[in-house]
Amino acid sequence: MAPPSQPSPVTDPASRAAALIHDAFDDYNARFSDLTRRARRRFERRDWRHAQADAVARIDLYDPCIHETLGRLEALLDDRVRSRPLWGATKRAFAARIAALPDRELDKTFFNSLARRFFRVDGVAPDLEFLALEIEPAGDPACRGELTHYPYADGGAHAAWQRILAERAFANGYADLAGSAAAIADALHARLAAHGDAGLGVELLRTVFYRERRAYLVGQARGTSQAWPLVVALVSDPQGVRADALLTEPAQLSSLFGYARSYFHADLTRVGDAVAYLQALLPAKPLDELYTVLGRAKQGKTERYRRVFGHLARHADERLQRADGERGMVMAVFTPRDCPVVFKVIRDRFAYPKQIERRVVEDRYAMVFRRDRVGRLVDAQEFRRLRFPRRQFAPELLDELLGECAQGVRVDGDDVLVAHCYVERRLRPLDRYAREAPDDAARRAVLDYGQAIKDLARSNIFPGDLLLKNFGVSGTGRALFYDYDELCLLEQCRFRHVPPVREEDETRPLDEWLYAARDDVFPELFPQFLGLPAPLREALRHAHGEIFDPAWWRQVQARLRRGEYLDVAPYPESARLG
Repeated sequence: MAPPSQPSPVTDPASRAAALIHDAFDDYNARFSDLTRRARRRFERRDWRHAQADAVARIDLYDPCIHETLGRLEALLDDRVRSRPLWGATKRAFAARIAALPDRELDKTFFNSLARRFFRVDGVAPDLEFLALEIEPAGDPACRGELTHYPYADGGAHAAWQRILAERAFANGYADLAGSAAAIADALHARLAAHGDAGLGVELLRTVFYRERRAYLVGQARGTSQAWPLVVALVSDPQGVRADALLTEPAQLSSLFGYARSYFHADLTRVGDAVAYLQALLPAKPLDELYTVLGRAKQGKTERYRRVFGHLARHADERLQRADGERGMVMAVFTPRDCPVVFKVIRDRFAYPKQIERRVVEDRYAMVFRRDRVGRLVDAQEFRRLRFPRRQFAPELLDELLGECAQGVRVDGDDVLVAHCYVERRLRPLDRYAREAPDDAARRAVLDYGQAIKDLARSNIFPGDLLLKNFGVSGTGRALFYDYDELCLLEQCRFRHVPPVREEDETRPLDEWLYAARDDVFPELFPQFLGLPAPLREALRHAHGEIFDPAWWRQVQARLRRGEYLDVAPYPESARLG
């Protein structure tokens, strides 16, 4: 009898290339996790400067890993690296390798990034890449191994929360573990009781979520009648860690995990399971936004592509049309009628008085991508080489794109190719909302606009153009900024008082007698350009009048220069614990 054959080593080029790509993604994932795990140490040491550096390093990690892998593939395959048949065989070998992995869709997205850069794919290439429309992350919301249940047994809620906090111990300790546990338990009891419910226990994800200067425990409270979403916010003080807030309202959680927030650092074993669990807590939240807010921005892009282009494929009669709002001088903006996203394409030339270059606009969008967005800056995902069905464009929109964005938009047969664009969540422009919404809703939105300006200032951001048309209103009523071509760091601005008007200047246009250098800002003039009716303008002045005072802006600048941290809490004051 012949001896049993031994498995032969992998020798064919496709299998070797697939193994190399798989190893490369594992390496990227390991480096991603290393940066993610540092968040705990930064939190314990209150090392906020390095925490921000880690956040930027993790955002910037993907592209260098792709470039490294492209170089290794070229060294392995030599001149065969751009062979489409070989790449198709590599795709099949790669699919077989990752078939049993729980988060295999992340691997597929990494593979697609390589294919698209090697072959500069316009639209999609089914022979070279995994089709986004076929990628269906299948996470398990039960989160096996990640979800822990804490029933209110002997000792009740106070004892359960002491156990929860003790199991999530920090190197700098708790300032008052029993006090924090009691504050959480009592606040949760009061919230449930207000709805006629009583707590039976809680379930929490084992992994602690970190972002900026806070840590979060995420899960659900089990009541006698239903389950309630639950997030506990922890802060790290010189005296130790303490519980700062309890979030149980869906709108509060939606904002915390929203598209205007920076990304969490959460070292999750199975990302897809955590996303499925979070979507069960927040069923209105799209998968793409959940993947993105967990730091998996490329998977978020894949999911957004799948959602939007799947929608267009299912609704062949849907028109792409100009987005609501005033026509932009820098961007042409269009949207699917029934899908809440916008596509923003940079125009070839900018109308007066815009005096910036395309590169500057791109740099400002990149700056927002890498900064703390404090819940006020919409996440803009950058896409390249998208292919749309020509028949779905409204004629006037297509004429505008071909006439004014010709450097990046062209017709290819029955399709329209968009070489470069930004995709954002669609919002109702604040100027229109203020005119059309009921009085109370319009007033709340305008007051939140004032708060948004303050929040951005305290995070060292000046929007540049404070016109209401550059802000939008979210589904939860928050005012968000989404037009970044004039945005800059607050430290770059010079805030000035308007000089007294001389008699001979009273009848002359403002720009003829008021000299302004490039970085000069005159807050006292803001109200003249907002276009608000008198009642809303006066309400804004009453609540946030300091934003019209140069002294307030200079005071914020001085505090930032001294290295002060001006806290912008990601939840309302009503969520804080006593």
